[in-house]
Amino acid sequence: MFLTRTFEELTATEIYEILKARAAVFVVEQNIVYQDMDDKDYDSLHVFCEENGKVTAYLRAFKVETDVVRMGRVLTIQHGQGLGSRLLEYGLKEIRRRFAPKCIVIDSQCHAIGFYEKAGFRVCSDEFLEEGIMHVKMELET
Repeated sequence: MFLTRTFEELTATEIYEILKARAAVFVVEQNIVYQDMDDKDYDSLHVFCEENGKVTAYLRAFKVETDVVRMGRVLTIQHGQGLGSRLLEYGLKEIRRRFAPKCIVIDSQCHAIGFYEKAGFRVCSDEFLEEGIMHVKMELET
């Protein structure tokens, strides 16, 4: 089941499970050492899939300009089952519905470019190193 919440709407358990999922993917699985709690969560829309009380997929989105929304922290705990595509489809609908942006931007890990291109994103930068992993900026005109 996909859920969409503002920070104020999240329960303590949901916040804990979201942070646990983000740590499981980015810190443990991808070995990225970074400060995850960056204060952007307070102003973000949190979109996630919850199964048996556990967060299995997640993304967040927040306005960076009047008509521009940044999406990030996109993850799935279960790989190869289509959950990421379903999360992205649901998340983009929620972003459009809640923010009505002209553009959605993301810093994508290079290995995920094709994943985002299938949803209509296009690469708009050269590769750059972020937290030890090559990334590109991508955007989706809405």
